[in-house]
Amino acid sequence: MTTLAFVFNSLPHSTAKGREGLDALLATSAFTEDIKVFFVGAGVNQLRQNQHSADVLSRDYISAFKLMELYDIEDVFVCEQSMLQYQLDSEQLVIGAQVVETGEIAKQLSLCHKVLTF
Repeated sequence: MTTLAFVFNSLPHSTAKGREGLDALLATSAFTEDIKVFFVGAGVNQLRQNQHSADVLSRDYISAFKLMELYDIEDVFVCEQSMLQYQLDSEQLVIGAQVVETGEIAKQLSLCHKVLTF
């Protein structure tokens, strides 16, 4: 079976990439269970709590990342180095996720057949 990777590497609310990626992820989960989700680089900010999207005239979609659990999306990885770079800790994220080093991110990505980046 084909394993899909969804990689979030863009800041939230600066473009529609995060929202579109989340929509694609949730829609895809209806067709396959072989999904891995990665938050790397600036993408770790997609999971940051207490964002004020109204201040930048953007729709608040961040809380919808909590739906991943409801959709049985369990393989969620967050880059530890990126979290350090953006001064985040796991308690500041809207969801629970595996915080891993870049080597583990690379290993998990290598197990995926297709990679979609947002």
